[in-house]
Amino acid sequence: MTSTDQTSEVAAADAAAQVSDVVSPAADQAPNPHATAEQVEAARHDTKLAQILYHDWEAESYDDKWSISYDQRCIDYARGRFDAIVPDEVQRQLPYDRALELGCGTGFFLLNLIQAGVARRGSVTDLSPGMVKVATRNGKALGLDIDGRVADAEGIPYEDNTFDLVVGHAVLHHIPDVELSLREVVRVLKPGGRFIFAGEPTTVGNFYARHLADLTWKTTVAAMKLPGLESWRRPQEELDENSRAAALEWIVDLHTFEPADLERMATNAGAVEVATASEEFTAAMLGWPVRTFESTVPPGKLGFKWAKFAFGGWTTLSWFDANVWRRVVPKGWFYNVMITGVKPS
Repeated sequence: MTSTDQTSEVAAADAAAQVSDVVSPAADQAPNPHATAEQVEAARHDTKLAQILYHDWEAESYDDKWSISYDQRCIDYARGRFDAIVPDEVQRQLPYDRALELGCGTGFFLLNLIQAGVARRGSVTDLSPGMVKVATRNGKALGLDIDGRVADAEGIPYEDNTFDLVVGHAVLHHIPDVELSLREVVRVLKPGGRFIFAGEPTTVGNFYARHLADLTWKTTVAAMKLPGLESWRRPQEELDENSRAAALEWIVDLHTFEPADLERMATNAGAVEVATASEEFTAAMLGWPVRTFESTVPPGKLGFKWAKFAFGGWTTLSWFDANVWRRVVPKGWFYNVMITGVKPS
């Protein structure tokens, strides 16, 4: 056996131990924000380790990377996703008392929904200790009633009939067994409780978004090697680390969805009143290249005018998607699909 083989076996053993610790409901695992090349290689063979490493890696910079905030801009965005799929009569009865966010990331969806008046208090869960740490910190900074727990979405560590609302944003496509997770969601909901998952990639949307992002990355990195553009280029070690993170990103994105298939899984999980809606068509064609370009340049280099252009462009195209393209473009061609359902009373 070569030394390389031994190193890979040690990394794989460490990986298995890390996953075993983290998925335990009582886990208090420390975040690991800097995965080694050996750990990345081990993660190629263990999807849950990949989720942990990638999201720990991104946790402290995730809000900046995706322009996430907890002010009116993102409060309106989160509430807009809720309003787009939840019936009007439900909206008139808000707030829900206790909500759970599954795969919380930095807490973006639930924290902004609470600020928007959708729920009074909440719990955030994620397989990544780094994300739970940031999400609970964000909640406390906002003065919200939030607790956090490292948890596996395929075995949610709460009792039956605990929550009035379960939400998630861009989480289902990371879960190996989506239908099992939805069964868990229905289990922890109170009778009559509702779930809402937004930001899930469609099969067609993911195809064009991936290709646009990859083309943008390669073009930008190559252009910044030209004379006079050196100050726009991140240090090579950061680019190398971003490349390793990008390699993990290909691993952690497990699914794309057809809206009808997502509805079927939710119904099989025991939900009623299941419905889907999709959004972002031309907006995604702008958003993915913009975010990819931003990740290649040093933080703060682009400035306020760029941020205004990026957000304004996305907002304008989102309006056209919702009011024009939705009338003629099939639901499955949009980038994001949302789903909601209710636990039978």
